Amino acid sequence: MLHRRLTFTVLLLGLTGAMSLADVHAADEIPKGEVTKYTFEQSKIFPGTFREYWVYIPKQYDPAHPACVYVNQDGLQYNAPAVFDELIQKKEMPVTIGVFVTPGRVKATSEHALDRFNRSFEYDGLGDNYVRFLLEELLPDVEQKKASDGRAIKLLQSGNDRCIGGASSGAICAFTAAWERPEAFSRVFSAIGTYVGLRGGQNYATLVRKYEPKPIRIYLQDGSADQNIYAGDWWMANLEMERALTFAGYEVEHAWGEGGHNGEHATKIFPDAMRYLWKDWPAPVNAGPGSKQLQEILIPGETWKLVAEGYKFTEGPAVNTKGEVFYNDVPNSKLFKVGIDGKVTEISADTKKGDGQAFGPDGKLYSVASGAEQVVAYEFEDGALKPATVVAEGFRGNDLVVRHNGGIYVTNPGWNGTDPSKVWYISPQKEKTVVDSGLKFSNGLSLSPDQSLLYVADSRTHWVYSYQVQPDGSLAHKQKYFHLHVPDTAEDSGADGIRVDQDGRVYVATRMGLQVCDQPGRVNCIIPVPNGKVSNLSFGGANSDTIIATCGDKVYQRKVKVKGAPAWQAPHKPGQPRL
Repeated sequence: MLHRRLTFTVLLLGLTGAMSLADVHAADEIPKGEVTKYTFEQSKIFPGTFREYWVYIPKQYDPAHPACVYVNQDGLQYNAPAVFDELIQKKEMPVTIGVFVTPGRVKATSEHALDRFNRSFEYDGLGDNYVRFLLEELLPDVEQKKASDGRAIKLLQSGNDRCIGGASSGAICAFTAAWERPEAFSRVFSAIGTYVGLRGGQNYATLVRKYEPKPIRIYLQDGSADQNIYAGDWWMANLEMERALTFAGYEVEHAWGEGGHNGEHATKIFPDAMRYLWKDWPAPVNAGPGSKQLQEILIPGETWKLVAEGYKFTEGPAVNTKGEVFYNDVPNSKLFKVGIDGKVTEISADTKKGDGQAFGPDGKLYSVASGAEQVVAYEFEDGALKPATVVAEGFRGNDLVVRHNGGIYVTNPGWNGTDPSKVWYISPQKEKTVVDSGLKFSNGLSLSPDQSLLYVADSRTHWVYSYQVQPDGSLAHKQKYFHLHVPDTAEDSGADGIRVDQDGRVYVATRMGLQVCDQPGRVNCIIPVPNGKVSNLSFGGANSDTIIATCGDKVYQRKVKVKGAPAWQAPHKPGQPRL
């Protein structure tokens, strides 16, 4: 009987080597959690799918105190229930409910057809579909279950109280869940992770370096004999991920070995991985400082702050010489001002669907009145807005920028899909001419600090174009120049508003946040916004060191180290960029 009990205990705990009789008795004394199997086939995010999942509930769990959560892809692995039993008893991890779920499959309509296997689609794909499935569908289903003794399942909701893991495609799936929703998952176990070219995973090592770091702690495992096939080299990809995470200042640990694409090594080091991932809990997981480029822009401890909300769609932030920022709620035809004190006031309730706008060197606010197909100018008298005067008409513009000499560039996207997209130039004498055409959807635009270059976003591509401004306002040397990142969930970057700072950096509002480029056209870093929506930005405040971002129904601000370079300022030559 002793031999049988010893064998069972070794298998249960996933240990190797000899054990003493005391070890056996200690293992027997560890409270054992229960594991129950369920099925789930009501997904709306992955319609038609069927999957199985198992729920582990530790003996120490008390429904009066909601439990931490561990989610694992590909079902039960790593002798996880036994490992949790031991670590929870030793207080090396908190009381944690485990959820072990298989990938979905759509059952075949007959025995003569194959199921549709959703594993790669769900796991390897970038974007938030899978984490939304967990948060909106599977975990709520788990909380409808009960332990065998009737204990209700109550889960903690903070990412700091949740860990997610998996192997191979399940590992990149776990990382993606935390990457997309760090407020829901902040701890990641990644075994033989598939950070290769199956569905865009090879991009993570680059994005990790460029994005403002997120509060994620990660444990990576891989072996030098991992697979090297058509999609990439797993071993090298995991090394690259570890180097990228370290570069950006993430909390990261790794276990490298000589094994292949299997779970042997991961099972051995799983207890150590859990100890690392849960160490110091409930102290929060911290975000790193990020790259040098990010550190040159962002102030430690300064985050986005809500300025105002409740709009339909905000656009056109423009700064005056005082540092006050004006923006439009386009559908409601309203214009608002953010004062130096941060107070928001309504300035106009009839902008004729005012959109992009900018102040000129004459102190006037120039605006695209898209509802009237006009470009108009506003003057101020004792802080009040005087009636608009028409500067140009006959086309429905989108955004504009005013040169230091009073000339105006306006984008005319080609709204209905049949009219060609154009860029107009309105001279200081108010003569309008088309200076470019052929973009798919010309949108935001800005001048370089020396006003020798014009930058125009082509929203329906991943490009921002660069033109050289000629003395008469015409454009030369058109080039697809700034190469933007595109999220896996979109076909284009959605590039919109553009601004520059005094050092020549170019800030582009995109689907991924503010992509910050250097003058040679390279994205150096990416600064996301809280709600994931940004149409435009401006530098405001008394020192021009606060970014005001229009984000759909909300407006946010963030104090930074750099200062904006509005076009109404005298042109100045920024420093030579590193080539």
